[in-house]
Amino acid sequence: MTNSHETGARPGRLLLLLPVQAAVVAALGLLVTGPLAHHWPLSAEDGVNRALADRRTPFATALTDGASLLAGTESVIALTLMCTAVLLLVPHVPRWREAAFLAVAVAAQSAVFLLVTLVVSRERPEVPHLDPAPPTSSFPSGHVGASVALFGGLAVLASRRLRGARRHLLVGLLLVIPVLVAFSRAYRGMHHTSDVVAGLLNGACTLALVAAALLPRPREEAAPPAPGPSAHGARRAVVVRHPRACGDGTAARVRALLHEHGYAEQQWTETTAGDPSGALSSCLGVTDTDLVVVCGGDGTVRACADVVSGTGIPLAIVPCGTGNLLARNLRLPTEPVTALREALLGRAVGLDVGRIRGDGIAPTRFAVMAGAGFDAAMVRDASAGLKESLGWAAYLVSAVRHLGDARMRLSIRLDGGAPLERRARMVVIGNVGTLQGGLPLLPEARPDSGRLEVVLLDPRGLTGWLAAAGYLVSRLPGGRRQRASGAGERTLAHGALEYFAAARIDLRFARPQPRELDGDVFPAGTRLTAEVEPGALRVCLPAPARAGAPAEAGLPTRAGIPARAGVPARAGIPRQAGIPTRADDPAGADAAAPAGTPTGADVPARAGEEGGAHGHRDARPAAQ
Repeated sequence: MTNSHETGARPGRLLLLLPVQAAVVAALGLLVTGPLAHHWPLSAEDGVNRALADRRTPFATALTDGASLLAGTESVIALTLMCTAVLLLVPHVPRWREAAFLAVAVAAQSAVFLLVTLVVSRERPEVPHLDPAPPTSSFPSGHVGASVALFGGLAVLASRRLRGARRHLLVGLLLVIPVLVAFSRAYRGMHHTSDVVAGLLNGACTLALVAAALLPRPREEAAPPAPGPSAHGARRAVVVRHPRACGDGTAARVRALLHEHGYAEQQWTETTAGDPSGALSSCLGVTDTDLVVVCGGDGTVRACADVVSGTGIPLAIVPCGTGNLLARNLRLPTEPVTALREALLGRAVGLDVGRIRGDGIAPTRFAVMAGAGFDAAMVRDASAGLKESLGWAAYLVSAVRHLGDARMRLSIRLDGGAPLERRARMVVIGNVGTLQGGLPLLPEARPDSGRLEVVLLDPRGLTGWLAAAGYLVSRLPGGRRQRASGAGERTLAHGALEYFAAARIDLRFARPQPRELDGDVFPAGTRLTAEVEPGALRVCLPAPARAGAPAEAGLPTRAGIPARAGVPARAGIPRQAGIPTRADDPAGADAAAPAGTPTGADVPARAGEEGGAHGHRDARPAAQ
């Protein structure tokens, strides 16, 4: 998925939408206190407050007391001032725009809250109150909105500055706080359920608007000085660059790194809306190419993989997009230039791709996932401005809008078998299976299995969503794993998830559905047919971290592809797609394979590779 925000726009104008937001929240409050007050679910709110009051315990009371105090007016002001001062006063790293973002988000949320309370008047729940009741309206919850603006704002900043496990841990902890505050306000009898929900929405909308208006693009690092003459022989690389996702600073560093690794001849081309591969096919037709480098997100990688698959030319990924799902599944470093450096020091490995076609979709390839229904609508309607400021979290905002979409009727045919009639909210066909945050949507998917995995998501109500979420969380590393029953059809999470695996999948929809391939939206239609092309794409992957070290279950044993413990490779397809090393390959002299790693003499090539049935070109591996 690639960023599509226009750098020349004036995002500061988005702050003018704050009065509109206040009007919308006020209108919602008037509906809640007026014509909708006696209709479900608002009519059941008093019962929720009474049930919480009847079940109060000393521990929960003490916990919620701390949460309410943390989100109180004095605490929020003090914490905001302290965090702003840290951003401004820490030596050598002043973050003026980030400090402004945090301060404006908290202040704007408070302004919207005060404006709404002037219009909406709502009494607090008729249960014992555990906190002093201020004279303001109960709708919306000011504590909840302030906690979303403050702690959600800190989570946004942390997600932009941190990497790896620290990022996920800190962002997760910060986002839990507003949820705890929301529960605390209802538990302590200070707000109705709709009040805290409105507080969450008010804080989240304010945060999104201010982030889109004030936060800059992640700062590009300065390019290093040009290297001296390379000791490697001159080789040719074609570099495809998404002009907005890959800034000038990153492009300069990529150029220097390729030159350092012997790619003295470089042809650069930029993607356009009409040609997401940047005319790559015409660039390859000029002369022999040793390496294709893709600087962009999953959409750019998909378009380039469609051109390169079957040619034998290695592909190196420089992840610069919003999601970068293929890079994440291949365990590439998240920093773009570091990912390229590791790839150039590794080796080229044959991976599967999916070939897909349908009504309105000419035959094309995908490397990550293809989907229809809920996920395609979510990708289609994600705001470009939010993707620019929030990254992949912008898709969560879009997802909320489609939670109530109608289920679709479809039939699925596997490997030419009998059609299976189903209803679902979405269907996803995956070559790899992990989403952002490590969530394993397709836990059995591998990019070298010789098959595609399919999941149908069809949760029924809140219980179904919780069951699906619980199963997927159980598949996270360290989770209590639920075992699937075999490699064929699998129904899990009380029917909310249904899995299939096949080399060919035919889908038919009763009505046209939105469709997407690797984050690129395609026209709605009623048909999709996907087939796997085993080992068709050669991708440069990092070498193992420690030569000869024993592999752990689920960790890369070679070339960085995670193995599934206890799942054998498909018959006729090697567990790792080895690419034979030619006797005259300079990699044999400059970058020997790690100890214990078989060379081309020990690893069989896939059918069709290196001049086989697919007619692959004779191209030297990129590993140097």
